[in-house]
Amino acid sequence: MPISKITGDRNQANLPQDLERYCHYAKELGADEARVVAASEIPVEDAVSFKCRVPQCYAYNNCGQCPPHAPKPDEIRQLMKGYSFGVLFVRRVSSALLKLNRSDKERMATFRSILEIVSKLESAAFYDGHYLAVGFGAGSCYSSLCDPKQGCRLLKGEACRFPLKARPSMEAVGLDVYRLIVSSGWEIYPYGSDAKPEDIPVANLAGLVLIQ
Repeated sequence: MPISKITGDRNQANLPQDLERYCHYAKELGADEARVVAASEIPVEDAVSFKCRVPQCYAYNNCGQCPPHAPKPDEIRQLMKGYSFGVLFVRRVSSALLKLNRSDKERMATFRSILEIVSKLESAAFYDGHYLAVGFGAGSCYSSLCDPKQGCRLLKGEACRFPLKARPSMEAVGLDVYRLIVSSGWEIYPYGSDAKPEDIPVANLAGLVLIQ
């Protein structure tokens, strides 16, 4: 892979072509849809991350990338001011998959695939000279990358087992995934603990990589 020389404007001249290439790359890596979104149009809501707390998610306070340890929505709103665009992607999965136990290998691999796409898009952008690229995944890396029985190393003051893949979920930092997907023209349904897979035609797992 050729590595781009970094310019004073962080390679802005190549950004339009690079963003389109990242969308294609996301699909090559397994995403079903991908598009460029303006950072100014990405909704950040305190209520979204609050939903990690009420009703309390299994990963709340159990993972260094989840609330209350994840970046707060106010931090993300400030962060967004330094970015122009994002690459949003979704992978459509069986509704029944989300009903599987979190320790199920297929379920873990599917959620892990989102983090892997995010990591590879981040890396591609970094080596293209967009060195401030940063990404967010779907679900908690606590259950998709680690063995919950061992606990999160970050919370023990130790090094993360998977520093190049572990990322906060979009929801953990307040990104309104439902609104983003709807505004992209893609199909999405509310999926909660009482949902029946046969009532939901499709489920989505989403990821986002911000590019300056």
